[in-house]
Amino acid sequence: MGSGSYEGVLLGMGNPLLDISAVVDEAFLAKYDIKPGNAILAEEKHLPMYNELASKANVEYIAGGSTQNSIRVAQWMLQIPGATSYMGCIGKDKFGEEMKKDAQAAGAHYYEDDNAPTGTCAVCIVGGERSLVANLSAANCYRSEHLKRPENWALVEKSKYIYIAGFFLTVSPDSIQLVAEHAAATNKVFMMNLSAPFICEFFRDAQEKALPYADYIFGNETEARTFAKVRGWETENTEEIALKISQLPKASGAHKRITVITQGCDPVVVADDGKVKTFPVILLPKEKLVDTNGAGDAFVGGFLSQLVQEKSIDECVRAACYAANVIIQRSGCTYPEKPDFN
Repeated sequence: MGSGSYEGVLLGMGNPLLDISAVVDEAFLAKYDIKPGNAILAEEKHLPMYNELASKANVEYIAGGSTQNSIRVAQWMLQIPGATSYMGCIGKDKFGEEMKKDAQAAGAHYYEDDNAPTGTCAVCIVGGERSLVANLSAANCYRSEHLKRPENWALVEKSKYIYIAGFFLTVSPDSIQLVAEHAAATNKVFMMNLSAPFICEFFRDAQEKALPYADYIFGNETEARTFAKVRGWETENTEEIALKISQLPKASGAHKRITVITQGCDPVVVADDGKVKTFPVILLPKEKLVDTNGAGDAFVGGFLSQLVQEKSIDECVRAACYAANVIIQRSGCTYPEKPDFN
Protein backbone atom coordinates (compact mmCIF):
# COMPACT_ATOMS: atom_id res chain seq x y z
CA MET A 1 0.00 0.00 0.00
CA GLY A 2 1.26 3.47 -0.82
CA SER A 3 0.94 6.01 2.01
CA GLY A 4 -2.15 7.48 0.32
CA SER A 5 -4.05 4.22 0.74
CA TYR A 6 -3.46 4.35 4.50
CA GLU A 7 -5.67 7.41 4.83
CA GLY A 8 -8.14 6.81 7.66
CA VAL A 9 -7.29 3.09 7.68
CA LEU A 10 -7.67 2.88 11.48
CA LEU A 11 -10.67 4.23 13.39
CA GLY A 12 -11.16 4.40 17.17
CA MET A 13 -14.21 5.35 19.25
CA GLY A 14 -14.12 5.96 22.97
CA ASN A 15 -14.10 8.23 25.99
CA PRO A 16 -11.68 11.15 25.55
CA LEU A 17 -10.50 12.08 29.05
CA LEU A 18 -7.93 14.53 30.31
CA ASP A 19 -5.62 12.69 32.71
CA ILE A 20 -4.91 14.52 35.97
CA SER A 21 -1.82 12.65 37.03
CA ALA A 22 0.13 12.91 40.28
CA VAL A 23 2.34 10.82 42.52
CA VAL A 24 0.46 10.01 45.74
CA ASP A 25 0.97 7.67 48.72
CA GLU A 26 -0.80 4.61 50.14
CA ALA A 27 -2.74 6.84 52.55
CA PHE A 28 -4.22 8.73 49.60
CA LEU A 29 -5.40 5.46 48.02
CA ALA A 30 -6.89 4.35 51.34
CA LYS A 31 -8.61 7.70 51.87
CA TYR A 32 -10.51 7.38 48.58
CA ASP A 33 -10.87 3.59 48.78
CA ILE A 34 -8.98 2.82 45.56
CA LYS A 35 -6.69 -0.10 44.69
CA PRO A 36 -3.34 0.07 42.89
CA GLY A 37 -3.45 -1.16 39.29
CA ASN A 38 -7.22 -0.85 39.09
CA ALA A 39 -9.49 1.26 36.84
CA ILE A 40 -12.95 2.35 38.03
CA LEU A 41 -15.66 4.93 37.40
CA ALA A 42 -15.87 7.79 39.90
CA GLU A 43 -18.57 7.74 42.56
CA GLU A 44 -19.69 10.58 44.81
CA LYS A 45 -16.95 9.77 47.38
CA HIS A 46 -14.20 10.22 44.76
CA LEU A 47 -15.17 13.70 43.56
CA PRO A 48 -13.07 15.72 46.09
CA MET A 49 -10.02 13.75 44.91
CA TYR A 50 -9.74 15.65 41.61
CA ASN A 51 -9.13 18.97 43.36
CA GLU A 52 -6.74 17.34 45.80
CA LEU A 53 -4.70 15.91 42.90
CA ALA A 54 -4.82 19.22 41.05
CA SER A 55 -3.31 20.98 44.08
CA LYS A 56 -0.25 18.69 44.17
CA ALA A 57 3.04 20.24 43.11
CA ASN A 58 3.84 17.35 40.76
CA VAL A 59 0.45 17.31 38.97
CA GLU A 60 0.39 16.91 35.18
CA TYR A 61 -2.46 17.25 32.67
CA ILE A 62 -2.13 14.80 29.78
CA ALA A 63 -4.60 13.88 27.01
CA GLY A 64 -5.88 10.42 27.89
CA GLY A 65 -8.78 8.04 27.47
CA SER A 66 -7.93 4.44 26.65
CA THR A 67 -8.93 4.24 22.97
CA GLN A 68 -7.62 7.72 22.24
CA ASN A 69 -4.23 6.74 23.72
CA SER A 70 -4.06 3.65 21.49
CA ILE A 71 -5.00 5.59 18.35
CA ARG A 72 -2.47 8.34 19.10
CA VAL A 73 0.30 5.78 19.65
CA ALA A 74 -0.62 3.94 16.43
CA GLN A 75 -0.48 7.24 14.52
CA TRP A 76 2.89 8.06 16.11
CA MET A 77 4.30 4.61 15.23
CA LEU A 78 3.01 4.80 11.65
CA GLN A 79 4.40 8.30 10.92
CA ILE A 80 1.95 8.51 8.00
CA PRO A 81 -0.19 11.67 8.33
CA GLY A 82 -3.95 11.01 8.42
CA ALA A 83 -3.72 7.24 8.88
CA THR A 84 -6.02 7.29 11.92
CA SER A 85 -9.25 8.88 13.07
CA TYR A 86 -11.08 8.94 16.39
CA MET A 87 -14.53 9.85 17.74
CA GLY A 88 -15.70 10.74 21.22
CA CYS A 89 -17.40 13.51 23.18
CA ILE A 90 -15.78 16.45 25.00
CA GLY A 91 -17.12 19.62 26.64
CA LYS A 92 -16.83 23.19 25.42
CA ASP A 93 -14.19 24.23 27.94
CA LYS A 94 -10.47 24.75 28.59
CA PHE A 95 -9.82 21.01 29.05
CA GLY A 96 -11.63 20.32 25.77
CA GLU A 97 -9.46 22.86 23.93
CA GLU A 98 -6.35 21.27 25.47
CA MET A 99 -7.50 17.86 24.25
CA LYS A 100 -8.11 19.13 20.70
CA LYS A 101 -4.53 20.44 20.55
CA ASP A 102 -3.06 17.16 21.82
CA ALA A 103 -5.14 14.82 19.66
CA GLN A 104 -5.10 16.73 16.39
CA ALA A 105 -2.54 14.42 14.75
CA ALA A 106 -4.65 11.36 15.60
CA GLY A 107 -7.56 12.70 13.52
CA ALA A 108 -9.95 13.37 16.39
CA HIS A 109 -13.52 14.25 15.41
CA TYR A 110 -15.15 15.29 18.67
CA TYR A 111 -18.79 15.74 19.42
CA GLU A 112 -18.93 18.79 21.71
CA ASP A 113 -21.56 18.75 24.43
CA ASP A 114 -23.02 22.08 25.55
CA ASN A 115 -23.82 21.15 29.13
CA ALA A 116 -21.18 18.78 30.49
CA PRO A 117 -17.51 19.51 31.21
CA THR A 118 -14.79 17.51 29.44
CA GLY A 119 -14.22 14.17 31.18
CA THR A 120 -11.23 13.71 33.45
CA CYS A 121 -9.35 10.72 34.78
CA ALA A 122 -7.57 10.81 38.12
CA VAL A 123 -4.27 9.00 37.70
CA CYS A 124 -2.90 8.16 41.14
CA ILE A 125 0.67 6.89 40.99
CA VAL A 126 2.22 4.87 43.81
CA GLY A 127 5.60 3.25 43.15
CA GLY A 128 5.17 3.61 39.38
CA GLU A 129 1.89 1.65 39.46
CA ARG A 130 -1.20 3.59 38.40
CA SER A 131 -4.76 3.55 39.74
CA LEU A 132 -7.38 5.19 37.50
CA VAL A 133 -10.65 6.84 38.52
CA ALA A 134 -12.62 8.19 35.54
CA ASN A 135 -15.16 10.97 35.81
CA LEU A 136 -16.68 10.65 32.34
CA SER A 137 -18.82 13.83 32.31
CA ALA A 138 -19.04 14.89 28.64
CA ALA A 139 -17.51 11.59 27.42
CA ASN A 140 -20.69 9.95 28.73
CA CYS A 141 -22.81 12.10 26.37
CA TYR A 142 -21.67 10.47 23.14
CA ARG A 143 -24.69 9.35 21.10
CA SER A 144 -25.09 7.24 17.98
CA GLU A 145 -26.73 10.29 16.30
CA HIS A 146 -23.26 11.84 16.11
CA LEU A 147 -21.88 8.66 14.56
CA LYS A 148 -24.68 8.59 11.96
CA ARG A 149 -23.92 12.10 10.66
CA PRO A 150 -22.66 11.69 7.07
CA GLU A 151 -19.25 13.28 7.75
CA ASN A 152 -18.66 10.89 10.67
CA TRP A 153 -20.09 7.75 9.12
CA ALA A 154 -17.72 8.48 6.21
CA LEU A 155 -14.84 7.79 8.64
CA VAL A 156 -16.37 4.38 9.39
CA GLU A 157 -16.78 3.67 5.66
CA LYS A 158 -13.20 4.69 4.92
CA SER A 159 -11.60 2.66 7.72
CA LYS A 160 -10.46 -0.95 7.35
CA TYR A 161 -9.64 -1.55 11.02
CA ILE A 162 -11.80 -0.41 13.94
CA TYR A 163 -10.76 -0.46 17.59
CA ILE A 164 -12.96 0.30 20.61
CA ALA A 165 -11.91 -0.20 24.23
CA GLY A 166 -14.43 -1.89 26.53
CA PHE A 167 -14.84 1.36 28.48
CA PHE A 168 -17.11 2.67 25.70
CA LEU A 169 -19.64 -0.09 26.53
CA THR A 170 -20.74 2.04 29.50
CA VAL A 171 -21.48 5.00 27.20
CA SER A 172 -22.87 4.01 23.81
CA PRO A 173 -23.35 0.28 23.21
CA ASP A 174 -25.61 1.12 20.24
CA SER A 175 -22.75 3.01 18.54
CA ILE A 176 -20.54 -0.05 19.06
CA GLN A 177 -23.24 -2.29 17.60
CA LEU A 178 -23.62 -0.11 14.48
CA VAL A 179 -19.89 -0.15 13.80
CA ALA A 180 -19.49 -3.85 14.66
CA GLU A 181 -22.30 -4.87 12.29
CA HIS A 182 -20.80 -2.69 9.54
CA ALA A 183 -17.40 -4.39 10.06
CA ALA A 184 -18.96 -7.87 9.88
CA ALA A 185 -20.94 -7.01 6.74
CA THR A 186 -17.91 -5.56 4.93
CA ASN A 187 -15.21 -7.97 6.20
CA LYS A 188 -13.37 -5.24 8.09
CA VAL A 189 -11.34 -6.03 11.19
CA PHE A 190 -13.16 -5.15 14.42
CA MET A 191 -11.24 -5.13 17.71
CA MET A 192 -12.08 -4.65 21.37
CA ASN A 193 -10.40 -4.59 24.76
CA LEU A 194 -11.64 -6.13 28.01
CA SER A 195 -10.37 -2.84 29.55
CA ALA A 196 -11.14 -3.36 33.27
CA PRO A 197 -12.46 -5.94 35.72
CA PHE A 198 -15.59 -3.83 36.35
CA ILE A 199 -16.48 -3.93 32.64
CA CYS A 200 -16.26 -7.74 32.65
CA GLU A 201 -18.35 -7.92 35.83
CA PHE A 202 -20.98 -5.21 35.61
CA PHE A 203 -21.32 -4.61 31.87
CA ARG A 204 -21.33 -8.26 30.93
CA ASP A 205 -24.57 -8.05 28.90
CA ALA A 206 -23.31 -5.21 26.70
CA GLN A 207 -19.94 -6.99 26.40
CA GLU A 208 -21.63 -10.28 25.38
CA LYS A 209 -23.47 -8.48 22.59
CA ALA A 210 -20.33 -6.86 21.17
CA LEU A 211 -17.76 -9.65 21.54
CA PRO A 212 -19.08 -11.98 18.81
CA TYR A 213 -18.06 -9.26 16.34
CA ALA A 214 -14.52 -8.92 17.70
CA ASP A 215 -11.76 -10.33 15.49
CA TYR A 216 -9.14 -9.33 18.07
CA ILE A 217 -9.65 -9.11 21.81
CA PHE A 218 -7.00 -7.48 23.98
CA GLY A 219 -6.75 -7.47 27.77
CA ASN A 220 -4.45 -7.98 30.72
CA GLU A 221 -4.25 -10.98 33.05
CA THR A 222 -6.47 -9.47 35.78
CA GLU A 223 -9.21 -8.63 33.29
CA ALA A 224 -8.92 -12.06 31.66
CA ARG A 225 -9.28 -13.79 35.04
CA THR A 226 -12.31 -11.70 35.94
CA PHE A 227 -13.82 -12.48 32.52
CA ALA A 228 -13.29 -16.22 33.18
CA LYS A 229 -14.61 -16.06 36.77
CA VAL A 230 -17.83 -14.31 35.71
CA ARG A 231 -18.40 -17.17 33.25
CA GLY A 232 -17.60 -19.88 35.76
CA TRP A 233 -14.61 -21.18 33.78
CA GLU A 234 -12.82 -22.54 36.86
CA THR A 235 -9.34 -21.57 35.68
CA GLU A 236 -6.86 -18.79 36.44
CA ASN A 237 -4.47 -19.91 33.71
CA THR A 238 -4.04 -17.00 31.30
CA GLU A 239 -3.18 -19.26 28.35
CA GLU A 240 -6.30 -21.39 28.83
CA ILE A 241 -8.47 -18.29 29.22
CA ALA A 242 -7.01 -16.66 26.07
CA LEU A 243 -7.75 -19.82 24.12
CA LYS A 244 -11.32 -20.02 25.42
CA ILE A 245 -11.95 -16.35 24.57
CA SER A 246 -10.64 -16.91 21.04
CA GLN A 247 -13.06 -19.83 20.63
CA LEU A 248 -16.22 -18.00 21.76
CA PRO A 249 -18.88 -17.72 19.00
CA LYS A 250 -18.23 -15.27 16.17
CA ALA A 251 -20.75 -13.19 14.22
CA SER A 252 -18.82 -13.41 10.96
CA GLY A 253 -16.58 -16.13 9.63
CA ALA A 254 -14.34 -13.85 7.55
CA HIS A 255 -11.60 -13.68 10.22
CA LYS A 256 -10.77 -16.08 13.02
CA ARG A 257 -10.55 -14.44 16.44
CA ILE A 258 -7.15 -13.77 17.97
CA THR A 259 -6.86 -13.04 21.70
CA VAL A 260 -3.90 -11.08 23.05
CA ILE A 261 -3.36 -10.96 26.82
CA THR A 262 -0.57 -8.97 28.48
CA GLN A 263 0.81 -9.89 31.91
CA GLY A 264 2.92 -6.92 33.03
CA CYS A 265 6.56 -8.06 32.92
CA ASP A 266 5.56 -11.69 32.19
CA PRO A 267 5.23 -12.91 28.58
CA VAL A 268 2.42 -11.78 26.27
CA VAL A 269 -0.05 -14.58 25.52
CA VAL A 270 -1.52 -14.88 22.01
CA ALA A 271 -4.25 -17.42 21.23
CA ASP A 272 -4.72 -17.94 17.52
CA ASP A 273 -6.37 -20.78 15.61
CA GLY A 274 -6.52 -23.16 18.58
CA LYS A 275 -2.86 -22.62 19.53
CA VAL A 276 -1.18 -20.46 22.14
CA LYS A 277 2.12 -18.63 21.67
CA THR A 278 3.95 -16.56 24.27
CA PHE A 279 6.25 -13.61 23.62
CA PRO A 280 8.68 -12.19 26.19
CA VAL A 281 8.39 -8.46 26.89
CA ILE A 282 11.29 -6.00 26.97
CA LEU A 283 12.36 -5.92 30.61
CA LEU A 284 12.99 -2.53 32.12
CA PRO A 285 15.18 -1.86 35.16
CA LYS A 286 12.97 -0.60 38.02
CA GLU A 287 14.77 2.75 38.21
CA LYS A 288 13.77 3.54 34.62
CA LEU A 289 10.04 3.03 35.29
CA VAL A 290 8.21 6.35 35.51
CA ASP A 291 4.63 5.07 35.55
CA THR A 292 2.48 2.36 33.98
CA ASN A 293 -0.27 4.82 32.95
CA GLY A 294 -1.08 4.15 29.28
CA ALA A 295 1.14 1.04 29.00
CA GLY A 296 -1.69 -1.27 27.94
CA ASP A 297 -3.09 1.35 25.58
CA ALA A 298 0.35 1.89 24.02
CA PHE A 299 0.76 -1.87 23.64
CA VAL A 300 -2.45 -1.96 21.58
CA GLY A 301 -1.39 1.14 19.60
CA GLY A 302 1.94 -0.45 18.67
CA PHE A 303 0.17 -3.68 17.70
CA LEU A 304 -2.35 -1.86 15.50
CA SER A 305 0.37 0.16 13.77
CA GLN A 306 1.75 -3.06 12.26
CA LEU A 307 -1.57 -4.86 11.84
CA VAL A 308 -2.89 -2.17 9.49
CA GLN A 309 0.25 -2.74 7.40
CA GLU A 310 -0.66 -6.44 7.26
CA LYS A 311 2.47 -7.49 9.16
CA SER A 312 2.70 -10.85 10.96
CA ILE A 313 1.41 -11.33 14.52
CA ASP A 314 5.02 -11.66 15.70
CA GLU A 315 5.81 -8.22 14.26
CA CYS A 316 2.62 -6.76 15.76
CA VAL A 317 3.60 -8.03 19.23
CA ARG A 318 7.18 -6.78 18.80
CA ALA A 319 5.90 -3.27 17.99
CA ALA A 320 3.39 -3.50 20.84
CA CYS A 321 6.12 -4.30 23.35
CA TYR A 322 8.32 -1.54 21.95
CA ALA A 323 5.56 1.08 22.32
CA ALA A 324 4.63 -0.02 25.86
CA ASN A 325 8.31 0.11 26.83
CA VAL A 326 8.60 3.72 25.58
CA ILE A 327 5.44 4.83 27.42
CA ILE A 328 6.35 3.40 30.85
CA GLN A 329 9.56 5.43 30.82
CA ARG A 330 7.52 8.64 30.51
CA SER A 331 4.71 10.29 32.42
CA GLY A 332 1.30 9.24 31.07
CA CYS A 333 0.72 8.29 27.45
CA THR A 334 3.37 10.55 25.90
CA TYR A 335 6.19 9.79 23.48
CA PRO A 336 9.24 11.36 21.81
CA GLU A 337 8.87 13.07 18.45
CA LYS A 338 9.64 9.95 16.41
CA PRO A 339 9.71 6.24 17.18
CA ASP A 340 12.96 4.31 17.04
CA PHE A 341 11.42 1.04 15.87
CA ASN A 342 12.60 -0.94 12.88
